[in-house]
Parts: sequence; C-alpha cells; structure tokens
Amino acid sequence: MKLIDGKKISQDIVSELTDSVAKIEGTKPCIAFIRVGEDPASVSYVRQKNRTAEAIGIKPLLFELPETITQEELFAKVDELNADSSVHGILIQSPLPKGLDEQAAFNRIDPNKDVDGFHVQNAGRVVQEDPAGFASCTPAGIIEICQREGISLEGKHVVVIGRSLIVGKTFALLAMQKGPHANATVTVCHSRTKNLPEVVRAGDVVVAAIGRPNFVTADMVKEGAVVIDVGINRVEDPSKKSGYRLVGDVDFAAVEPKASRITPVPGGVGPMTVAMLMKNTFKAHQLQSGS
Repeated sequence: MKLIDGKKISQDIVSELTDSVAKIEGTKPCIAFIRVGEDPASVSYVRQKNRTAEAIGIKPLLFELPETITQEELFAKVDELNADSSVHGILIQSPLPKGLDEQAAFNRIDPNKDVDGFHVQNAGRVVQEDPAGFASCTPAGIIEICQREGISLEGKHVVVIGRSLIVGKTFALLAMQKGPHANATVTVCHSRTKNLPEVVRAGDVVVAAIGRPNFVTADMVKEGAVVIDVGINRVEDPSKKSGYRLVGDVDFAAVEPKASRITPVPGGVGPMTVAMLMKNTFKAHQLQSGS
C-alpha cells in the first residue's frame, strides 16, 4: 500500500503556478471571491483560498456581502465582476444562505470566468470534452492525482459512490472521457443502488464522495483497489481540544491494508481542490488574454 500525499501534490501545483505567474508580463491573473454571510466554514475556506492566491501571485479580491442580500443584489455584483476585464475568475462561496438560489447564482457568472466549474455551460463543456471549459475543482483534482501518481484509469472499472454535481457526476464524466488518463468504465452508485457492497467490490478504483463517515468498510473493497476518499466529516472525539476529529467516507484503518493506493483524510483530496481552483484561474487568464 502506498499513501497518496495530496498535500504534497497540491504544493507542487502551487509551486509550478507561482513560477508560471512570475513569468507573465503585464496584468497578472485575478480572482474575485464572493462570500455571503458569516458562516464560519465559509469564512475559513475563503481565507485559505485568498492566502493561496496571494502566495502564487494571483490577485485576490474579496467581496463580503450581508446575509440579507437579495438575489437581484447578488446578481448585480456578479454582473459588475463579469464586466470587469481585470477580473479573470469569479467564485461564489457555497453554501449560500437560505432564500438565495445557488445554482442560479452560479449560472449568472460569465462561463469563461467560472473557475469553480459550476456553470451549466461548463458542465456541458465537460460532457462534450471541450478543453476550453472548466471542470469543477474536486473531481479535476482527483484526475490530477491519478496523473501525477501514475494511476492509469484506462480500461479500469471505476466505482463512484455519490452523484453530486460537485464531485460524483463530474468525476464520472472526466474518467470516461477519451484520451490519456481517462478511458475508464464508470459505475455511479447512490442511495438507491441495490447490492451496493457487491457493486463497490467490483471496482478497480473506488471514489467515495457520499458524505457519510466511515461508510466504506473493508468488506466493500477488493484486494489491491485504489481508494480515493473525498469525504470530510466531523465526528465527536473528547480526546481532541476541538471536541471532534476529521474522518473520511472510508474506514481508513480497516480499508488501508487491502488498498494498493489510498488517500488519507485530511491531507488527501482536500488540498487539491484549492490548487485546482488556482490552476483554473491561471487557465482563465491565459484564455482571456489570448496567451
């Protein structure tokens, strides 16, 4: 078994982007973050993204909007940033407060600035395998892990647990694309899948993105499978100062001995999401500047 160090891979990407941005003459890439309300997790995530952008040399802009904002006011801010040619990427931090239509907000972003990859047009670009599109960052990060770790998906049976647009659906589409580092046969499982353990056991590569702590147990994974754990779940732990610890969707201790490769939680897929956001922002700058 070899542990997949997502933190190290993400640091490599950040280092590569830092070098690439330093070579840009003229306007540097710029990403605008829109955060609505003061959800503690959202505040933390945006702060981390802001710091990473600054470290790379990407200019971050942060717009903190009140929780009482209307859909029309949110649209107006997005429209303003869409029209600003100095802004190359726009991210609306999820989740939005109740009463705001999240998908409508994502679809309001200019698809060429949609570096989070949630716009309906970018979803379509992934389906059509259009390289000008932006894939959402977490599934793109899993593909990047496979590329950099020499994990071939070609001809493999990839089983994805979870069908969210943010991870499951998009990763399935990326994994079945034609071309290098893809060409997989993909099965997507969800809460209505019958004989789920049996289906998962058939996977050469298992991607767990269901949001349930320790859901994937050893009896669900065949010997030698590659296991990618996307889940980040808080479970109570009185021994920790915070009162909780983070675990994935995979029972790591039980599954690790059977896996040929496995991602830990934390330190696996999580750091890749921010790195791929920055990679998408750099790509947006290149496309918009004609580089």
